[in-house]
Amino acid sequence: MKKICLSLATLLMLFSCQEDEKSTTAEARVSKRACHTQEVFERQLKENPGLAAKMNQIEAFTENAVLNQSRLVNGKIEIPVVVNVLYKTAAENISLAQIQSQIDVLNADFNAANSDFNQVPTLFSGVKANVGITFVLDQVIRKSTTKTSWGTRDAMKKSKQGGIDPTSPTTKLNFWVCTIGGGILGYAQFPGGSSATDGVVVDSKYVGVTSNSGPAYPYNLGRTATHEVGHWMNLRHIWGDTTCGNDQVADTPTHNTANYGVPTYPHYSTCSGTPVEMTMNYMDYTDDRGMYMFTNGQKSRMGAIFLSGGPRFSFGQP
Repeated sequence: MKKICLSLATLLMLFSCQEDEKSTTAEARVSKRACHTQEVFERQLKENPGLAAKMNQIEAFTENAVLNQSRLVNGKIEIPVVVNVLYKTAAENISLAQIQSQIDVLNADFNAANSDFNQVPTLFSGVKANVGITFVLDQVIRKSTTKTSWGTRDAMKKSKQGGIDPTSPTTKLNFWVCTIGGGILGYAQFPGGSSATDGVVVDSKYVGVTSNSGPAYPYNLGRTATHEVGHWMNLRHIWGDTTCGNDQVADTPTHNTANYGVPTYPHYSTCSGTPVEMTMNYMDYTDDRGMYMFTNGQKSRMGAIFLSGGPRFSFGQP
């Protein structure tokens, strides 16, 4: 099993997705996936000296739960989702149908009901997982704005900065839809952060399923949200955010770094043992059509946060 090292320096490398972003104007089509979860977390560690200790506790709890194969107390988890739409243009004010298509993608991907699940290579067939967590659209809140982009400093989550405050963040997943800027598709907050900023942010162009010929391609199948919700449920990038890093999951291969596009299988790592990389995992950076699986280890890690004593236990209550 991969060993967990919980020093502050390691935490800074493991959880990054936050840089100060300046407002930007409309951008050209993004050529490479860019999640900003890890950078955001690094900034939160710097701003909140007590957060590292809290994350240490969560990691210790998670490791124990995974080792002891704990089970969810009340069975299957259903997550209510509040979608907060911030728009300046009509295109940013995405339709209810578009929002529902994103909920449908999450339900398919987290329940192994995605049509491409059968593409998982034989090598990984023994670890591919049905996570068994479902999502239901609870509410859509819309707000007109004059901002052209929001960056990654959580302004979209704060009404005092023109955004929308989260709704019941200890029992509902808040999902902000807006133009982020900087070529960033989305970012999330790991368990353990402030409830005032808890949730997932996805750029409005990449929410739900859109045309293969549209501006969102090749990120047009709703997998940006699948990736970010994975972070919200305590998953790391599969390469551990450093060369040949550790994602804290035992059944994922060691990756050199992020993969982009749709790599030809098998794609070998040059890390120790030269394993075949799991490029089709949702926590890599491949195109939407190139990612279509979670593993049993990732499932166990996600499930641990909903157990009694876990950081998202309140979501697991009837």
